[in-house]
Amino acid sequence: MKVFFDRQRFLTMLKEWILFFYKEDELQKTVLRQHQTRAIDCILARCTDATRTTGLVWHTQGSGKTFTMISAARLILKNRDTFGKTTVILMIDRNELEGQLAGWVERILGEMSSHDISIEYATSKQKLRELLASDFRGLIVSMIHKFDGIRKDINTRENIFVLVDEAHRTTGGDLGNYLLGALPKATLIGFTGTPIDKTAYGKGTFKTFGKEDEQGYLDKYSIAESIEDGTTVPLKYTLAPSEIRVPREQLEQEFLDLAQAEGVSDVDELNKILDHAMRLKTFLKADDRIDKVAAFVARHFSENVEPLGYKAFLVAVDREACALYKEALDKVLPHEYSVPIYTSAQHDSEKYPLVYQHQISPESEKNARKLFLKADVEPKIFIVTDKLLTGFDAPILYCMYLDKPMRDHVLLQAIARVNRPHEHDPETQKPCGLVVDFVGIFEKLETALAFDSDIVSGVIEDLDMLFDRFRELMTGPAQEYVKLCRGPIDDKTVERAITTFFEQEKREDFYKFYRQIETLYEILSPSPDLRDFIDDFSCLSLLFKIIRNAFSKKTSLYGDVARKTEELVREKVESYGLESTLSVVKIDEKTLAAINENSGSDKGKIINLVNSIRKTILEDADSNPYLKPIGDRAEAIMEAYDERQETTEEALNKIEALIREIVEARQLQEHMGFDDTTFSFFWTLKKESVAQPERTTAVIRVIFDRFPHHRDNAAELRQLKAELYKVLLPLVGKESMVLVAEKLLRAEVT
Repeated sequence: MKVFFDRQRFLTMLKEWILFFYKEDELQKTVLRQHQTRAIDCILARCTDATRTTGLVWHTQGSGKTFTMISAARLILKNRDTFGKTTVILMIDRNELEGQLAGWVERILGEMSSHDISIEYATSKQKLRELLASDFRGLIVSMIHKFDGIRKDINTRENIFVLVDEAHRTTGGDLGNYLLGALPKATLIGFTGTPIDKTAYGKGTFKTFGKEDEQGYLDKYSIAESIEDGTTVPLKYTLAPSEIRVPREQLEQEFLDLAQAEGVSDVDELNKILDHAMRLKTFLKADDRIDKVAAFVARHFSENVEPLGYKAFLVAVDREACALYKEALDKVLPHEYSVPIYTSAQHDSEKYPLVYQHQISPESEKNARKLFLKADVEPKIFIVTDKLLTGFDAPILYCMYLDKPMRDHVLLQAIARVNRPHEHDPETQKPCGLVVDFVGIFEKLETALAFDSDIVSGVIEDLDMLFDRFRELMTGPAQEYVKLCRGPIDDKTVERAITTFFEQEKREDFYKFYRQIETLYEILSPSPDLRDFIDDFSCLSLLFKIIRNAFSKKTSLYGDVARKTEELVREKVESYGLESTLSVVKIDEKTLAAINENSGSDKGKIINLVNSIRKTILEDADSNPYLKPIGDRAEAIMEAYDERQETTEEALNKIEALIREIVEARQLQEHMGFDDTTFSFFWTLKKESVAQPERTTAVIRVIFDRFPHHRDNAAELRQLKAELYKVLLPLVGKESMVLVAEKLLRAEVT
């Protein structure tokens, strides 16, 4: 924390690392994370290094690689003292240019115009050659194929910096040679979202970009690191039933064992390979199988995905399969639930009528993509085969039904669509990304992902491992907690739970343990394997709610638990006829006597009284603002008690004093006959020990009445404060008058 708030670092963050951009026509904001700013610093250092001219940045899918690349380009162009009036070439692939990057470039880099930095799009080979030959200075946005056939040494200047996205595939073959030949003295920084594979293609990427770094990378942000940081969520998979999976022998013969499929890095390249796997495609698109897979998807989505509030992709082998799945899903789910999204071709209406029938217009696709990002609205399932498998960032996407053979880079890029974190609220985070494998790709992970084992370990885990962990926790450490709420739930149960978890450290340990169990349950449910654990898990969930309600400022029977767990808590609560898991007494002159007659522990009394104060504040503070400071003092006492700065006896005595203060104030207001606002002024002055508070209250009320619009009118507010200062100065002195005036402003009933 001390490092983060270093003055220079913090100011740099405010100036350089907060980005605004458009996503699906909506303005968004992001703050670059530490791994992004670290990589940018490394890139800037490499671009100033006279002895090295290459570097490779591997930041795993979903960790903001595109923002890192754009920000590096922006800072190189802005920093003319270091780099001079330079040229930066932002090399991106077609998918990115047509997808999310277009809006980001226009928004983020468009701001450079105010810094006298020119931006040009190389819309053709000729345009690129003209820009480089004329020694253009500024930003050039291009694609690698625009370098095809470009002449050698078209620009030999040194301060040219080429930032190459998807470096594992972009510079392969002749195009990379043309690039290097055209700009022989340029600095080349490659970016990749997937680790470099063990094939010849992968080694070529290291040779081009990683040769000048000992480990091959200028900067590396691995899958494991991103999960640990919360930048991405873990990926889990489960195999679909064997009767609808591709036969293993057929999958290996027609796909996995093919040499040309190794290291496949592009969806178009993958599609060409699959076009030759005719028997495999025939199996995948058989009418009977399509219906069975669609029925499985509909059931699984309704039971496992929709209750969590998330959405899904169904990835089909080709465009025809997408259309077939749309027709099959419409038989078992509402029509508006699913939308097929795939590329169109010129003669589809004649050659592929079914594909043409289910195509949607560009405008409809744009609208569907915007709606997909929102919770609780249709569409809920996208049926895709090539589009949206790269570049589409949808945190609400939780499940991918994979029915297209993939491997290596394409597989990693595809399944990373479901690894974005998402929060419905701070208490309910997306637990993981889930892949349901209808092909059988994950039966042999080492074949599907041809990367070094230390890189891909933990990339995606079998769902069965989660159940093993759930069972281990439920039969082990959970039992100590479960025994606290076995049997009927009554006041004694609540008292026992409060006493057990009165210390903050014990509560935090329990919350952490419960969240782990709950996350596993949410992912696994529904499952027959959970049947033996339902009773104990529901007890555990109710115990969690009892503790949360007892010690949280806001109480709710269901608000803190996840969606599927909520059903169990409701059943448990209703079975015992509970309206709340903690009884709260009404604060009046009998409150303290009633509490003291209670034979429960002093710890239980403290919680009961504090929650009674909280309830009173929640219900009455708007009409009686003087109560708010009392509530603040109650929270301060609890905080001090949690931190062991107060003994149980001291805390109880102070809270009882607050109860007496509330009772006294209510009785006094009734006796004096003041309205709520007038009494709030009076009580504020009384607590500040102002002499003759009743007489001063009358003067203060007249002043407020003279400026009825002060809350919306700055000039009136200034006049009001000036009048208050005149009255308060002789009563409380110069140092206190401003503070008392502010308290009076807060005491006014709105």
